[in-house]
Amino acid sequence: MELVYKRRIWGFECDIYGHLNNAQYLHLYEEARSEALREIGITIEDFRRMGVQIVITRVELEYKRTVPFDEVVEIRTRISFANRLRSTWEQRIFSADGTLCNHALIEGVYLREGRPHRISHEMVKVFGAFLGEGQRDA
Repeated sequence: MELVYKRRIWGFECDIYGHLNNAQYLHLYEEARSEALREIGITIEDFRRMGVQIVITRVELEYKRTVPFDEVVEIRTRISFANRLRSTWEQRIFSADGTLCNHALIEGVYLREGRPHRISHEMVKVFGAFLGEGQRDA
């Protein structure tokens, strides 16, 4: 299952050439992941109340096409792997005409008090709405 988040690119997010600055892609992906969590019924605040953090351990970005100022982009988000200790998110940014602009793989681990933490089986089941068969690991 893929969740979709749409948003306009503002001038302050662009470089001197009028394109989305490369560092801003991470901001867009963070927004989209937060909204995706909210759509499946979990918020970052829920994690905070549990004393759990999702900490990014790896990011891969593949730039395909520039994104110009004022473009309305669509960010598609899905979890490609999740278990009780970590998850991998796949995200893609598309232009208004449907062209793939960027592809990202983002890996994270769950921490509590600065140490790796296993989330509950129930929480993994919530993530299961995002996952296809064979992408879950106990």
